[in-house]
Amino acid sequence: MEVRGKTMDGVPGNGAGSARPIKIVVVGFGYWGPNLVRNITERSEFELSGICERDFRRATECSRRYPGVPVRSDFQTFLNDPEIDAVAIATPPRTHYELAEQTLQAGKHVLVEKPLAVDPEEAEDLLRLANGVDRTLMPGHTFVYSPPVNKVRDLITSGEIGDVYFITSSRMNLGLYQNDGVVSDLAPHDVSIMLYWLNRPVVRVVASGLSVFQPGVPETAFLTLTFAGGITANVQISWLAPRKLRQTVVVGSQRMVQYDDTSSDEAVRIYDRGLDFSQEEAPPTFGEYQLTYRTGDMVAPRIEAAEPLSLELADFARAIRTGAEPRSHARLGLEIVRVLRAASLSMEGDGEPINLHVPEERLGRVLALSNGGRRRYGE
Repeated sequence: MEVRGKTMDGVPGNGAGSARPIKIVVVGFGYWGPNLVRNITERSEFELSGICERDFRRATECSRRYPGVPVRSDFQTFLNDPEIDAVAIATPPRTHYELAEQTLQAGKHVLVEKPLAVDPEEAEDLLRLANGVDRTLMPGHTFVYSPPVNKVRDLITSGEIGDVYFITSSRMNLGLYQNDGVVSDLAPHDVSIMLYWLNRPVVRVVASGLSVFQPGVPETAFLTLTFAGGITANVQISWLAPRKLRQTVVVGSQRMVQYDDTSSDEAVRIYDRGLDFSQEEAPPTFGEYQLTYRTGDMVAPRIEAAEPLSLELADFARAIRTGAEPRSHARLGLEIVRVLRAASLSMEGDGEPINLHVPEERLGRVLALSNGGRRRYGE
């Protein structure tokens, strides 16, 4: 299923200096909304045409910080305005489907903060609706625009780190408590990064969680994801940690890569370390010299700084104007929602493995690109 955005009437594509700004409304001025509003006002592609916020205190803050921008509690008023081209939704996940559905039905492009929806059927419905009205539907998976994340992806796709064996990730802090749970809050980041890096679907999910303060709202969770082709990833997420930790390690046959989102100067480190099978004739016993340790240099490549959210909004504008598919596309959003739902089902079943259905044509393309004959440790 492909979702493409319709080129805006009166808004020429790239390279046209006469392109008028895209008039956009932001819904929600809570945790993430202020970041969206700030970046929108800093990008020439957009004109902030309104903010929808029902909370009186937040609405008052909106009016103070952005005088002249209409601030309203009635979302339908903005949808009825034919001058509005697009809507950015930054509200709790459980509200995403309804608001995105209303936006698309009003004929407007929509950026939905992660996750796209809380239920796969709802996400699929949004994709069908976006196709039907020919409008851009874009989930806000900001990390796929992060320069360090893209550096790691380049290392993987170029083959510099060799075959990927497995990935480990920890995303923890003393987080903002939300009733949707830690999986819905933090897991979309790591799942989106890994799907983007590996370009292959998740076929199996095993998850466990811990609810300390409110039954049914896990504050800590552990996910094991199996991707097509056999790559495994372990993801640890938690709101209950003494300090912020955002670290991912990719272990490959040639290199190991550490990505630390909290580091300002060495966000990506490449280690020439690992274990190799000896190329010599097999020794008489298994324990003799079959593996050799490789310890080489560590390299921290220079990465140009850029705000991922600003890059994401630039891509959203490009998709609206040209009809091109954004990097954070709707199918990626749907795949993430499916993984989150599988994780929830696995936690409800005390860690029962949940297998995800992947269309055979998609799975076939992935396996054809995989090195199915690679030798694993111990084989």
